Amino acid sequence: MQLYLPIAEIPVNIFVIFGMGGAVGFLSGLFGIGGGFLLTPLLIFSGIPPAVSVATVTTQVVASSASAVITYWRRKAIDLKLASILLAGGIFGSFLGVILFDVLQEVGQLDLVISLSYVTFLGAIGGLMLVESVRAIRRRKAGAPPRARKPGQHNWIHGLPLKVRFRRSKLYVSVIPVITLGAIIGFLGTVLGIGGGFMMVPALIYLLRVPTSIVIGTSLFQILFTMAAATIFHAMGTKTVDIVLAMTLMVGGVIGAQFGARMGQNLRGDQLRLLLALLVLGVGLRFAVDLLLIPDDLYSIAIRKGAGS
Repeated sequence: MQLYLPIAEIPVNIFVIFGMGGAVGFLSGLFGIGGGFLLTPLLIFSGIPPAVSVATVTTQVVASSASAVITYWRRKAIDLKLASILLAGGIFGSFLGVILFDVLQEVGQLDLVISLSYVTFLGAIGGLMLVESVRAIRRRKAGAPPRARKPGQHNWIHGLPLKVRFRRSKLYVSVIPVITLGAIIGFLGTVLGIGGGFMMVPALIYLLRVPTSIVIGTSLFQILFTMAAATIFHAMGTKTVDIVLAMTLMVGGVIGAQFGARMGQNLRGDQLRLLLALLVLGVGLRFAVDLLLIPDDLYSIAIRKGAGS
């Protein structure tokens, strides 16, 4: 069954798109990630223009984050003060991301920049995760206890000025790294169509020393509103959000996440990280191959933005 996407201006098989949403939803439930960094490449590989893929996936991230935020809100596992400062930086980063997105689209280099960014980004993240997960598995098999962080251990970030007290997280740190982290996540989310939770969570734990019980809910709260802002910016600025595509992905994602969450309970944490690392590296490798291979069509025709007005 064919489904016409009005913004992408191409017909697609509704079952393929629904299956993509379901598959990424399954992985989101399995690994506890937003899935935007996987869904965007899948859409691009299926022939949907990168600009539409990136902008539309932000709506998927919003939908997947919203229900989780409600759960953590009820558990009182969100530091609203910390999340608000992260959000302020995230909205600013999203605004800058849309400006860059629009400029790259104008000069015709958006597709290349997205592909190169994914190769670099996924290769680095996947490589680090692979090394860490393999070491964890080896330590477990050798019977060594897991490495624990010593209470009260600080790093150079805690010596920065403009400190603010976050009572829920029991922190007293500078707002500079908090705002910077939020801005980076918002910027990358807007340009690459990723929620950034798989970067935000480790940064909050290892850099800012936020308690693990507060991290996930706070991260999701920031991502929810940052990606909502990115969706609005894209809809008003670049006009590349395809609501038909978004709704199809959302329905599949919700169903797939339920199955993924159930299966994830049967696997160890180090095994999950290893599988996710291999998946991330595989997607990055696919982008690299596409960049190196000679395309079937050496030339393409596109209408420049603002042409004919």
